[in-house]
Amino acid sequence: MSGSGWTSTSMPYLTPRAVGDTDAWTEEGAKAGRRGGQRILYAGEVPAPKDVARMLGLTGEPMVVVRRRIIELDGEPTELTDTYYPADIAAGTPLAAGAKIRGGAVTLLAALGHVGVRVVEDVTARPAGAEERAILRLAPAEPLLCLARTTYNAADRPIQADVMLMPGGRQQLRYEMGIDSA
Repeated sequence: MSGSGWTSTSMPYLTPRAVGDTDAWTEEGAKAGRRGGQRILYAGEVPAPKDVARMLGLTGEPMVVVRRRIIELDGEPTELTDTYYPADIAAGTPLAAGAKIRGGAVTLLAALGHVGVRVVEDVTARPAGAEERAILRLAPAEPLLCLARTTYNAADRPIQADVMLMPGGRQQLRYEMGIDSA
Protein backbone atom coordinates (compact mmCIF):
# COMPACT_ATOMS: atom_id res chain seq x y z
CA MET A 1 0.00 0.00 0.00
CA SER A 2 1.26 3.47 -0.76
CA GLY A 3 0.04 7.01 -0.22
CA SER A 4 -2.59 7.84 2.36
CA GLY A 5 -5.05 5.01 1.75
CA TRP A 6 -6.51 2.26 3.87
CA THR A 7 -6.74 -1.44 3.37
CA SER A 8 -8.62 -3.83 5.59
CA THR A 9 -9.73 -7.43 5.78
CA SER A 10 -13.11 -6.11 4.56
CA MET A 11 -11.84 -5.11 1.12
CA PRO A 12 -12.69 -8.34 -0.76
CA TYR A 13 -16.29 -8.02 0.42
CA LEU A 14 -16.70 -4.48 -0.88
CA THR A 15 -15.58 -5.04 -4.47
CA PRO A 16 -17.84 -6.36 -7.25
CA ARG A 17 -16.67 -9.69 -8.64
CA ALA A 18 -16.37 -10.91 -12.22
CA VAL A 19 -19.39 -12.55 -13.82
CA GLY A 20 -19.52 -16.22 -12.83
CA ASP A 21 -17.23 -15.83 -9.81
CA THR A 22 -18.27 -17.24 -6.48
CA ASP A 23 -18.74 -14.94 -3.48
CA ALA A 24 -15.68 -13.54 -1.67
CA TRP A 25 -16.14 -15.59 1.53
CA THR A 26 -16.33 -18.91 -0.33
CA GLU A 27 -13.25 -17.98 -2.37
CA GLU A 28 -11.29 -16.79 0.67
CA GLY A 29 -12.06 -20.02 2.53
CA ALA A 30 -10.99 -22.15 -0.45
CA LYS A 31 -7.68 -20.27 -0.75
CA ALA A 32 -6.99 -21.20 2.89
CA GLY A 33 -7.93 -24.84 2.26
CA ARG A 34 -11.19 -24.43 4.15
CA ARG A 35 -14.88 -24.35 3.31
CA GLY A 36 -16.58 -20.97 3.58
CA GLY A 37 -20.34 -20.76 3.25
CA GLN A 38 -23.48 -19.04 4.38
CA ARG A 39 -27.07 -19.86 5.24
CA ILE A 40 -29.78 -17.33 4.53
CA LEU A 41 -32.20 -17.20 7.44
CA TYR A 42 -34.46 -14.49 6.02
CA ALA A 43 -34.73 -12.12 3.06
CA GLY A 44 -37.46 -9.57 2.40
CA GLU A 45 -38.89 -6.16 3.21
CA VAL A 46 -39.15 -5.02 6.81
CA PRO A 47 -39.57 -1.70 8.63
CA ALA A 48 -36.10 -0.20 9.11
CA PRO A 49 -34.76 -0.48 12.66
CA LYS A 50 -33.87 2.99 13.98
CA ASP A 51 -30.10 2.43 13.86
CA VAL A 52 -30.35 1.12 10.30
CA ALA A 53 -32.54 4.04 9.19
CA ARG A 54 -29.86 6.37 10.59
CA MET A 55 -27.08 4.46 8.81
CA LEU A 56 -28.96 4.64 5.51
CA GLY A 57 -30.01 8.28 5.98
CA LEU A 58 -33.71 7.38 5.85
CA THR A 59 -36.42 9.37 7.62
CA GLY A 60 -39.97 8.67 8.70
CA GLU A 61 -40.91 5.00 8.94
CA PRO A 62 -39.08 3.61 5.91
CA MET A 63 -39.10 0.08 4.60
CA VAL A 64 -35.82 -1.66 3.80
CA VAL A 65 -34.82 -5.00 2.34
CA VAL A 66 -32.86 -7.19 4.75
CA ARG A 67 -30.85 -10.36 4.18
CA ARG A 68 -30.09 -12.19 7.45
CA ARG A 69 -27.33 -14.76 7.11
CA ILE A 70 -25.18 -17.06 9.20
CA ILE A 71 -21.65 -17.01 7.81
CA GLU A 72 -19.81 -20.30 8.35
CA LEU A 73 -16.27 -21.63 8.08
CA ASP A 74 -15.95 -25.41 7.86
CA GLY A 75 -19.58 -25.68 9.00
CA GLU A 76 -19.04 -23.61 12.16
CA PRO A 77 -20.83 -20.25 12.57
CA THR A 78 -18.40 -17.31 12.51
CA GLU A 79 -20.77 -14.38 11.99
CA LEU A 80 -24.44 -13.41 12.11
CA THR A 81 -24.95 -10.70 9.50
CA ASP A 82 -27.96 -8.54 8.71
CA THR A 83 -27.49 -6.59 5.47
CA TYR A 84 -29.99 -3.81 4.75
CA TYR A 85 -30.74 -1.97 1.50
CA PRO A 86 -33.06 0.98 0.83
CA ALA A 87 -36.30 -0.45 -0.58
CA ASP A 88 -36.10 1.71 -3.71
CA ILE A 89 -32.82 -0.05 -4.57
CA ALA A 90 -33.57 -3.64 -3.57
CA ALA A 91 -37.33 -4.33 -3.54
CA GLY A 92 -38.27 -6.72 -6.33
CA THR A 93 -34.66 -7.79 -6.96
CA PRO A 94 -32.88 -11.01 -5.96
CA LEU A 95 -31.68 -9.11 -2.85
CA ALA A 96 -35.22 -9.47 -1.49
CA ALA A 97 -35.35 -13.22 -2.22
CA GLY A 98 -33.97 -16.05 -0.13
CA ALA A 99 -31.64 -17.55 -2.72
CA LYS A 100 -27.87 -17.24 -2.70
CA ILE A 101 -26.63 -14.59 -5.17
CA ARG A 102 -23.88 -15.75 -7.54
CA GLY A 103 -20.85 -13.50 -6.99
CA GLY A 104 -22.45 -11.96 -3.90
CA ALA A 105 -24.76 -9.01 -3.26
CA VAL A 106 -22.08 -6.38 -4.00
CA THR A 107 -21.78 -7.78 -7.54
CA LEU A 108 -25.56 -7.67 -7.99
CA LEU A 109 -25.72 -4.11 -6.63
CA ALA A 110 -23.09 -3.03 -9.17
CA ALA A 111 -25.12 -4.68 -11.97
CA LEU A 112 -28.12 -2.66 -10.75
CA GLY A 113 -26.05 0.55 -11.02
CA HIS A 114 -25.13 0.93 -7.35
CA VAL A 115 -21.37 0.79 -6.80
CA GLY A 116 -19.84 1.48 -3.40
CA VAL A 117 -16.94 3.92 -3.34
CA ARG A 118 -16.69 4.74 0.38
CA VAL A 119 -17.27 2.73 3.53
CA VAL A 120 -17.63 3.72 7.18
CA GLU A 121 -17.16 0.99 9.79
CA ASP A 122 -17.89 1.29 13.50
CA VAL A 123 -16.63 -1.52 15.73
CA THR A 124 -17.92 -2.13 19.24
CA ALA A 125 -18.18 -5.06 21.66
CA ARG A 126 -21.02 -6.16 23.91
CA PRO A 127 -22.45 -9.17 25.71
CA ALA A 128 -24.46 -11.56 23.54
CA GLY A 129 -28.18 -12.17 23.92
CA ALA A 130 -29.50 -15.70 24.32
CA GLU A 131 -30.46 -16.10 20.64
CA GLU A 132 -27.10 -14.73 19.44
CA ARG A 133 -25.26 -17.01 21.86
CA ALA A 134 -27.13 -20.06 20.53
CA ILE A 135 -26.74 -19.20 16.83
CA LEU A 136 -23.02 -18.42 17.11
CA ARG A 137 -22.34 -21.21 19.65
CA LEU A 138 -20.67 -18.80 22.05
CA ALA A 139 -19.05 -19.76 25.33
CA PRO A 140 -20.96 -18.41 28.37
CA ALA A 141 -18.83 -15.28 28.87
CA GLU A 142 -17.67 -14.80 25.25
CA PRO A 143 -18.46 -11.25 24.05
CA LEU A 144 -19.75 -10.21 20.65
CA LEU A 145 -17.68 -8.09 18.31
CA CYS A 146 -20.12 -5.82 16.47
CA LEU A 147 -19.19 -4.25 13.16
CA ALA A 148 -21.65 -1.75 11.65
CA ARG A 149 -20.71 -0.85 8.08
CA THR A 150 -22.32 1.71 5.79
CA THR A 151 -21.44 1.69 2.09
CA TYR A 152 -21.86 4.88 0.04
CA ASN A 153 -22.00 5.40 -3.73
CA ALA A 154 -20.21 8.13 -5.73
CA ALA A 155 -23.05 10.59 -4.95
CA ASP A 156 -22.43 9.89 -1.22
CA ARG A 157 -25.76 8.09 -0.90
CA PRO A 158 -25.84 5.16 1.54
CA ILE A 159 -26.66 2.05 -0.51
CA GLN A 160 -26.03 -0.72 2.02
CA ALA A 161 -25.86 -1.11 5.79
CA ASP A 162 -24.37 -4.23 7.39
CA VAL A 163 -24.69 -5.18 11.04
CA MET A 164 -22.29 -8.05 11.72
CA LEU A 165 -22.05 -9.92 15.01
CA MET A 166 -18.95 -12.07 15.53
CA PRO A 167 -17.60 -14.14 18.41
CA GLY A 168 -15.17 -11.75 20.09
CA GLY A 169 -12.71 -14.47 20.98
CA ARG A 170 -12.62 -15.98 17.48
CA GLN A 171 -12.39 -12.96 15.16
CA GLN A 172 -9.74 -10.56 14.03
CA LEU A 173 -10.29 -7.36 12.10
CA ARG A 174 -7.22 -5.91 10.45
CA TYR A 175 -6.84 -2.37 9.19
CA GLU A 176 -3.75 -0.95 7.55
CA MET A 177 -3.17 2.73 6.89
CA GLY A 178 -0.59 4.36 4.67
CA ILE A 179 0.69 7.73 5.86
CA ASP A 180 1.46 10.33 3.24
CA SER A 181 4.33 12.37 4.69
CA ALA A 182 4.07 15.16 2.11
